[in-house]
Amino acid sequence: MRLFARSVKLENTVRVAFSVQFLGRMEEASALMNERFPELGVDPWEYKEMSWINATISISERAHRMEGLLNRVDVSRTNQKAKSDFVSKPIPEKAFEGVWERLMREEHDFYLIMDPLGGRNDRISESDLPFPHRKGTLYNIQYLINWKVNNATESRKCMKSIRDLYKFMKPFVTHGPRAAYLNYRDLDIGRNPRDGRATYSQARKWGKKYFKGNFDRLVQVKSHVDPNNFFRNEQSIPVFRE
Repeated sequence: MRLFARSVKLENTVRVAFSVQFLGRMEEASALMNERFPELGVDPWEYKEMSWINATISISERAHRMEGLLNRVDVSRTNQKAKSDFVSKPIPEKAFEGVWERLMREEHDFYLIMDPLGGRNDRISESDLPFPHRKGTLYNIQYLINWKVNNATESRKCMKSIRDLYKFMKPFVTHGPRAAYLNYRDLDIGRNPRDGRATYSQARKWGKKYFKGNFDRLVQVKSHVDPNNFFRNEQSIPVFRE
């Protein structure tokens, strides 16, 4: 399940949509939703039964046919900035009211996307795999803003909007460190030098946010299998250097 929240200017409101993918038959999904989320009032006609690959196509922003999933070229020509948080305690209603106010003030497409965790995720130790956000984590938040006019003025405005919202959310999300999701790459939290030769102390500023205690082990593996740091990017795992 995923929750999308965005402002709708013409209606002067914030619209929330739920997107759910269920591995099973439509009848099973309908019975489960009626049991667990009766307040959503999902009607039978709102379910679509399809193969897994077609479900992937249906949620893709780029592909309309199976072959389109192989296309790695982004033709949207839209600028965007994303940031992320993890939540371990319920966020007060008053805080969400502050979020909605900020979404409503923004003239560009501004989204709040929430992905719940729990279930099988809780039964995996945070040290078993690089992804450490396990038991005790309620959900992940992605903040996303899009803008089409590619100039410095618009870019500065949008970057300020999303950074202001991120700052506002600080009291309500994880801390020590304030965790982030690797796949929502955010260079605001730190980046390697342009030559890629980051030290451990430099990279841990962002590495601990993505990987928590697993970052140290990832540095050890990287130092062993790629000691010359051939594979690198703005936030790649560094080779250990003092």
